[in-house]
Amino acid sequence: MIKIGDQFYDKAHFDRRSTEVAALTGVLKSVRYAVCFNDVAEWLALFFAIRNTGASILPIHPSTPHAAAKKLAMQAGCERLFYNSFAGEVLTDSASNSGEGELLQMSSGTTGAPKLIARTWQNIEIEIASYVQTFTAPAEMTPIVACPTTHSYGLICGILVALHRGVTPVVVDTTNPKHLLKVLRETERPMLYSSPAILHMLAQLLPAGERIHAAMTSGTLLPEPWFVRIREKCDNLFQQYGCSEAGCIAINPDLTAANDMGYLLPHISAQTGTALEAAADIVIRKADGQPIHTRDLGYRRADGMLVFVSRMDDMINVAGLNVYPKDVEDAATAMPGISDAVAFRKNDRFAGERVALLFSAERPVSSGGLREWLSRHLASHQLPSEIIQITEIPRQANGKISRRDVAERHAAGAFLPVQTGVVS
Repeated sequence: MIKIGDQFYDKAHFDRRSTEVAALTGVLKSVRYAVCFNDVAEWLALFFAIRNTGASILPIHPSTPHAAAKKLAMQAGCERLFYNSFAGEVLTDSASNSGEGELLQMSSGTTGAPKLIARTWQNIEIEIASYVQTFTAPAEMTPIVACPTTHSYGLICGILVALHRGVTPVVVDTTNPKHLLKVLRETERPMLYSSPAILHMLAQLLPAGERIHAAMTSGTLLPEPWFVRIREKCDNLFQQYGCSEAGCIAINPDLTAANDMGYLLPHISAQTGTALEAAADIVIRKADGQPIHTRDLGYRRADGMLVFVSRMDDMINVAGLNVYPKDVEDAATAMPGISDAVAFRKNDRFAGERVALLFSAERPVSSGGLREWLSRHLASHQLPSEIIQITEIPRQANGKISRRDVAERHAAGAFLPVQTGVVS
């Protein structure tokens, strides 16, 4: 059973509809399909039809324009594209004939060109079983999936895990926070799967004394002020950590520090540092696969907790000294009135690299005032050489920040400072 909006769809519906869709579309096991549908129920019917056939599927976010969806489909080697229609668009006459059906994703993380990630249905079933076996806290909760069901976070962890548990997931096909609060209030023991940005917005909107029963955060590390605000509004706050190549890697069943990613799922092993001063690349290994280098710096504590330090690609080297952007961002957002911030790398003729900072605030803030605040919380090599107040920090749909993209846009002069009317 899946609830989408106000409508319930039972297993019989999806079994019947998937059979109809399979016959209508002529789904073949040897073919890679790309799917971009606005209608969530029909998208899921086509997903189940393709998966049950043993074919491969590339889910594409429903807001993607046709030209961009077609480009993604062709990059992934898909033979057909279903774009809000079961007629399908033929992209190539040759079938991939990979032998085993796969869930396909185009992923670039925070850097680099898009790359194809292909995971077999068997691999995903192993992940789901491991997830359910380890993460038992929400067994009696109702998952509220307020994130794209075309992303593995919403599709696998939100919907497929719920169906494996035998509970009914509720898909909320809107990012309207007031509607989401209404759904949470109407649901007994809700567990919210959403982005950090949505969780932060809900925490700000909740009246005094009202709390969220449970929430999961994933995709990007919570800025410290966001974490504090969200934590105090949730009875249960969970965090999961993963990557496109491996799926979910670790889950924290009781989040008390933003960078505590969680404990490894039993089908995963990891190699990394053993302490903050010895932080190293988190290298993941599954029983049936090659090592996966996440390019995340981290370490495991003696109790097994996997702790995130920084993206290796985001680290800034200032005259031989490492600066982790999150340290700068946390210091900035700790200043009263600062709502969001992103620190990134900027070339410097003397130090090689320096820190630059974009921030948004509830009111005009002088760069001099923020710089003075930061000087009381950061070492000299961590201090930004340039500080700009902008209207809104550019975040991706999943709440992540691409610091590489921010740096490139900054170099191109894309960020115009807010007219603060105060002396810098």
